[in-house]
Formats: sequence, C-alpha cells, structure tokens
Amino acid sequence: MLVPAALAVRSVRAQASASASGVQLFKVVSARDEVIVGADAAMLGAGSGPAVERLAAQLAAKGQLTLWQYASHKDAAGALVQAPLRQIVVFRNDALRIEPYATPLPIQPLMK
Repeated sequence: MLVPAALAVRSVRAQASASASGVQLFKVVSARDEVIVGADAAMLGAGSGPAVERLAAQLAAKGQLTLWQYASHKDAAGALVQAPLRQIVVFRNDALRIEPYATPLPIQPLMK
C-alpha cells in the first residue's frame, strides 16, 4: 500500500510542475526507442478527455506531430529541471504507445 501512495504523491508533484509551465510530458514508445516529449494546451487541442487521449487523437488524425523532446538538464542555478532539448517528428506508424510521464523535476516551458 505504501508504493501506490508514493507514486500518487510523485504524480501530483509532476502535475503541479506541468500546470505551472503549461507543459505536460509524455513518453512515446516505438519499436526502436523511447522518447520524452512535451506538449502544451495548444498542441493537445480542445477537448475534455485526458491529455494523453487528446495527443493520441491528434497523432492519429494528422499522421505526424512535431513535438519538443525533453531531457533533464541543470538550469543556471545548478538545479535539475526537465527542459526542451530539440524538436522531433513523431509518426503515427512508428508510435506503439503514448503514456503520461511523471517527473519530480520542474518542467521548463516550450521554446518558441
């Protein structure tokens, strides 16, 4: 029973970080690798469903999405943060699974 509670706390922290920056993180799993990507509300599209379902629907409808790959880095103060690394394209045919990604680190906003 302690493990799920610890995961719930970690998930709540991740959601709080995501809402502060406006970015939600997802893990995209393909046959070759896994990548962490970030998407803001504009990328997720309108809707009342879970963010992961809205992202999957966008990918299914468009066939490909250009997203920001995220990785942990040290900020100017030396603290670890999740920050945008580079833009990547995710293809519908390559993505086997998309799942929410929880992190205890603060999430930096997308680069424009």
